[in-house]
Amino acid sequence: MLIAQQKRKENIVEYLIYMWQIEDLIRACRFDMEEIDAHLLSKYEQPEPVLQEIRQWYQELADRMREEGVMEKGHLQQNKNIVAELNELHHRLINSAHESVYGSLYYKVLPAIVQLRSQSDNAGTSEMETCLTAIYGYILLKMKGREISVETTESIKDMSRLLSFLAAKW
Repeated sequence: MLIAQQKRKENIVEYLIYMWQIEDLIRACRFDMEEIDAHLLSKYEQPEPVLQEIRQWYQELADRMREEGVMEKGHLQQNKNIVAELNELHHRLINSAHESVYGSLYYKVLPAIVQLRSQSDNAGTSEMETCLTAIYGYILLKMKGREISVETTESIKDMSRLLSFLAAKW
C-alpha cells in the first residue's frame, strides 16, 4: 500500500508493474490472509495501525480479484483502466507533430512489439500492454536467474525508454 501510493504519484508505469506483482503475490499466497500476513506483511516494519491498513489493503485487493474473476490470471479492472489510459496517451503522442522524440522511440521498438504480439495468445492486446507485459516478464526471468539473450535485453531497454517517456508525460 505504501509503496503503491508512492509509485502511483511518481511513475505510473512502475506503479502498474508493482500492482501486477502484488496480484501475483496474492495468487501465490492462495488468497489466504494468514499466508499474506506471514509472507508479505511480516516484511513491513511499521507501527501496528499502519500494518492494519496494509492488511486491509491486501484483503480488499484479494476480494476484488475474486469478484472480478482474476484469481488465476489477468489484472484488476483498475489496472486495466490505467493501461487503457496509457495507450490513449501513447496514440496522442504518436499523432502529435510536437512529439518527434516519442515517435522515434516508438518506431525503434515497434518491430519488437509486432513480434511479441504475433507470438501472444491475445492478438488484441494494446501496444502499451504488450510493452508492459514484456518488461514484467523480463523482471520475472531475472528474478528466477534465467538467461536472457542480448537481443531481448536490448528490446526491453528500448521499451523501458518508451514507457519512461510515456510515464513522464502522464
